[in-house]
Amino acid sequence: MKDDISTPTPDDRSVNEFERDPMRGAFPGDEAFSHDPIGHLELAGRCDAYLVAPASANTIAKLASGNADSMLTTSFLACTAPSLVAPAMNDRMYADAATQANLATLRERGVEVIEPEEGKLASRGEYGRGRLPDPELLLARLEAALPAGDRPWDGLRVLVTAGGTREPIDTVRFIGNRSSGRMGIALAAAAAKRGAEVTLIAANVALPAPPGVRRVDVETAAELAGAAAAEFPQAHVLLMAAAPADFRAADPAAGKLKRQDGLDLHLEPTEDILASLSAGRSAGQTIVGFAAEAAADRGKAVERARGKLERKGADLIVFNDVSDPEIGFESERNAVTLIAGQGETEVPIASKDEIAEAILQEVDRLREKSGRPAH
Repeated sequence: MKDDISTPTPDDRSVNEFERDPMRGAFPGDEAFSHDPIGHLELAGRCDAYLVAPASANTIAKLASGNADSMLTTSFLACTAPSLVAPAMNDRMYADAATQANLATLRERGVEVIEPEEGKLASRGEYGRGRLPDPELLLARLEAALPAGDRPWDGLRVLVTAGGTREPIDTVRFIGNRSSGRMGIALAAAAAKRGAEVTLIAANVALPAPPGVRRVDVETAAELAGAAAAEFPQAHVLLMAAAPADFRAADPAAGKLKRQDGLDLHLEPTEDILASLSAGRSAGQTIVGFAAEAAADRGKAVERARGKLERKGADLIVFNDVSDPEIGFESERNAVTLIAGQGETEVPIASKDEIAEAILQEVDRLREKSGRPAH
């Protein structure tokens, strides 16, 4: 649908809501009505979701004020289906207080705003936040907004942790790891597609959260522990895919340490987040932990993962060998062993999206076996 037309012409049926529709409101292949329906009302009434993309600053202002001067604005005003807007404009126009206030108004009315991306803009030589996201992301956000009917995890609340924590040594240096958060993102996306209400606690994750997923950003293991403790009591399923640091600096410096002064680093252990959450679990909760090892002896590594299952009080441990560069950190593929009870299930190399599906299928099996309620 065309955007930002101030003076619709009689020949442009895409923007003039009063021009007679030769199809009389019918879609291709449908039988036409015997009467001429009102175009913008017919369009709005048959929408499953309404996306305005790209949405200019002018159109956003019109939508926020309830203006009705084109097919786009009149049908948007009449539409009761889920509505989304994807702003796209110069970065200065996007950052202007008027545009931000109009977007806030739309959000308050239940309209989902798909934030623009940062990059090269239409004006030559300009760079900033205002680019329209790629069509794949727009489609994903649109699909997430569509009424999905009954889904297997409707009513379930799922808590996912992802990424690696950073423990400060001074104001610029930290102890960290190479976890990208890809596995956690894939798990959050898979759970959301099943209908779950998903919260993602992301530790230094550069990747965007999946559509429909609530995100909480943290940096340190202490922040991760605090956020998880706050969210876990409401969750039915915990997927602890984050890689929290095992140690932190006992006394991080307030400023930047100088090379010539040397470094005498004393470490102390961080909190065992998974064990702490498991100790306070309630009936009906399912806990999934992860064990990443550089497995020179795979058999011994799997046994250590099984020991973690018992020691942490989890229902399932997902073991993966990070020494294999094909499935190590930052890879888009993985291969895991699912360890639960006395059994083990090998999941061969596949995309992390496919691995996530295998993990959630095992969660389904465990919950059904234990008789835990769906919600």
